[in-house]
Amino acid sequence: MRKIISFMHISLDGFVAGINGEMNWIKVDEELFDHVGKRISGTDTALYGRKTYQMMQGYWPTAADQPDASKHDIEHSAWYKKAHKLVLSKTMQGSDLTNTTIISNNIATHIKEIKQQEGSEILLFGSPTATHSLIKENLIDGYWLFVNPIILGEGIPLFKDIKDRVKLNLLSSTQFSNGVTELSYLVEK
Repeated sequence: MRKIISFMHISLDGFVAGINGEMNWIKVDEELFDHVGKRISGTDTALYGRKTYQMMQGYWPTAADQPDASKHDIEHSAWYKKAHKLVLSKTMQGSDLTNTTIISNNIATHIKEIKQQEGSEILLFGSPTATHSLIKENLIDGYWLFVNPIILGEGIPLFKDIKDRVKLNLLSSTQFSNGVTELSYLVEK
């Protein structure tokens, strides 16, 4: 069965964005991009909420075509174009979107069906609202977190309205020179 892994940058105090969705506190550099690129290169499916998908769709399809495109832009743009994209949205239309499936109702049923299909892990990129929905349905199998060395004090939390304890098994951790720490967990089922 395919696993859904939530890929998220997070503050030390558990927020994935500032109170107004700000992400200017996230530290990224070539070392981190190279590390992430290795893992996602083996992933064939990306899962997004509507807002994150629209943000990604507005940049990645043409990022490699820009004259000042970085190595990361070129590599991630190529991956993004070939990856199948799943989008959780009750309002978005788009049967004409290339390599994209919009899931607008019966989300748990559709996600369970997709998890039974052939393919690699499914990376849930950012998308706090989608993450919260999938957590409620017990559909997240792991967390790939990049803990940034900052305390925001307030913002959009990664975890909210959790009713039952969720036990995690640490698979790996990596410290980057920019101060970010990667933590990779699988959910105990």
